[in-house]
Amino acid sequence: MKKFKIVLIILIIALLFCAVFLLPKKGLLNSGKGSTKTDTVTADKSGSDSDKSDSDADKSDSDSDKSTDSSDSDASGQTPGSDSESQTTAESTPVSLTISAAGDCTLGVDDRYNNRFNEKYAAKGSSYFLQNVKSVFEKDDLTVVNLEGTFTTSTNRQEKTYTFKGDSSYTKILMEAGVEAVTVANNHSHDFGDQGFQDTINAVSSAGLTWFGYDTIAYPVVKNEKIALIGINALPSQGKDASYVTGLIDTAKKENPNLIIVFFHWGIEGDAMPNSTQTELAHASIDDGADLVLGSHPHVIQGLESYKGKYIVYSLGNFCFGGNSNPKDKDTMIFQETFNFVNGSLSESNPAKVIPCSLSGSTSTNDYQPRILEGSEAARVIEKLNTRSSGMNLTINGDGSLQVQ
Repeated sequence: MKKFKIVLIILIIALLFCAVFLLPKKGLLNSGKGSTKTDTVTADKSGSDSDKSDSDADKSDSDSDKSTDSSDSDASGQTPGSDSESQTTAESTPVSLTISAAGDCTLGVDDRYNNRFNEKYAAKGSSYFLQNVKSVFEKDDLTVVNLEGTFTTSTNRQEKTYTFKGDSSYTKILMEAGVEAVTVANNHSHDFGDQGFQDTINAVSSAGLTWFGYDTIAYPVVKNEKIALIGINALPSQGKDASYVTGLIDTAKKENPNLIIVFFHWGIEGDAMPNSTQTELAHASIDDGADLVLGSHPHVIQGLESYKGKYIVYSLGNFCFGGNSNPKDKDTMIFQETFNFVNGSLSESNPAKVIPCSLSGSTSTNDYQPRILEGSEAARVIEKLNTRSSGMNLTINGDGSLQVQ
């Protein structure tokens, strides 16, 4: 009996030893797996406009950023695969990251004129609107669009010719199609005042979308590469100049991103060519470290430029646009660039292309369903872009690829 008690005590001690020293290690090895973080930082700048938001960023999951489980340590105390030689090999592995960008997405209406977008949503559901471009957005690594309007129930309509709003559930239109990030820096983000703007931020954040704009910079991490997303409303009413732009880029550089993208809202509605302000701000952005400059607001596509080895897309045009039931010019595009990194450093070779689109599946009305163009229609849009890119140091080939002159 005495021997039995001794054996029992030894077994209890052994079980306690396992519980205390072995189980916690396993838990630590698996903690945090599959989680990636998107930070937003609001720049502390004087003289910023009233459109600034101090909301914290959301956190989102990304399959491409999932961390892998660690292995148990071997007898020497080293973790297999963690020696300096293996680490160097992992770090030197090239990374290719494809980013798609599309223009104005007004997911809602000004109900003083019509309610057609809302009616289409009620009849067709959220998946209807972007189903013809979903295959493009799902295959890339990051899709960015201009969210031009609000998701709010506020009735505090501003005194403007057009004011746009939709239900917060309309975020599903973007989420279900593979859109991950939106700029909110535009002339319709405050159509229903500060409350309407904050409601919009709350809606996109709750949906898991990354948002950026005004003094708030987002830093999504994709394939372990940190991207700085800067959105600027550079319309005359906002009074933004090159010093404001470079100030935001300088703020972003302090976070050591591997890539900086600036998305402007600028230009003159209906103009086929960029004005001098657009060119000045675009060049200043690249001079200060931006790797890609995107633009929206003119509601038509404008030319593309190659400047110091970087691309400028002056206007992406309308895309999924609930603000007009039958735009005269339905031509639009998706711009794509594949950025190549080695050890976090951006390569000089980053191929880009244009995917010609129409904002509607119908030529006679707006069905709010952007589609990819093919054949003669695609060739026509590429030719239009080449004409509007004259003197901008690039040519768009027949397959949409960009060729620097």
